[in-house]
Amino acid sequence: MDASMWVAKTGLDAQQTRMNVISNNLANVNTTGFKRDRAVFEDLLYQNIRQAGGQTGANTQAPTGLMLGTGVRVVATEKQYAQGNMVNTQNPLDIAITGEGFFQIAQPDGTIAFSRDGNFKLSNTGQIVTASGALLQPAITIPNTASSVTFGRDGTVSIELAAGGSQVIGQIQLARFVNPSGLEAKGQNLLKETPASGAPQVLQPGTTGAGSLMQGTLEASNVNVVEEMVSMIETQRAYEINTRAVTASDQILQRVSNLGT
Repeated sequence: MDASMWVAKTGLDAQQTRMNVISNNLANVNTTGFKRDRAVFEDLLYQNIRQAGGQTGANTQAPTGLMLGTGVRVVATEKQYAQGNMVNTQNPLDIAITGEGFFQIAQPDGTIAFSRDGNFKLSNTGQIVTASGALLQPAITIPNTASSVTFGRDGTVSIELAAGGSQVIGQIQLARFVNPSGLEAKGQNLLKETPASGAPQVLQPGTTGAGSLMQGTLEASNVNVVEEMVSMIETQRAYEINTRAVTASDQILQRVSNLGT
């Protein structure tokens, strides 16, 4: 394959990957707590035909080199943790995080996953769980004697008793990471700790950089539809240009072949 055709092929592959990332962002425009992804590009190795600064004569040096690139690749997808809009639901079990931090969610294998999705429910035993039934950690159980539940901005969970009076029954804690972009997305609105993210710092909401909580509110996806549509058009145009480069390289090869016949 001609070198220019191969370079254009890497461009096609990279733009296809970027389109996949944009499509996933748009598909999750209504997913609670979703954070948009961004494709990160890097150029591939260069063929160093002539070294910059090389001797071109007895007393002269080349001011620039001759280096031919071999294409591009997508090296990473990076989550953008900008705050999403707040949606008032009036549901007492809906909790949004304003600022940094993640809810801690227990997994069947005993590990802890992390999420920005505060759309919580009650299990048949009164425990606070996600929409998929996973337990919020630390575990909090709402007794059937409670007439209402209140989640403070600092994570304090208190209830009003049907017989009168109030009682503090638990404390929600948030996990904070040095590099949240290093978390691994697992699906189901969950993220997994990795060596790149660092170990979680478990904090009380509103302290040491952790965000605070808002009851009766959900954090919407931070996907901007207009921005994603513009990126999609840009990606489509870049794909078309790389397709033309492949076509042009093919036509040049055909003409060279015709010269030899």
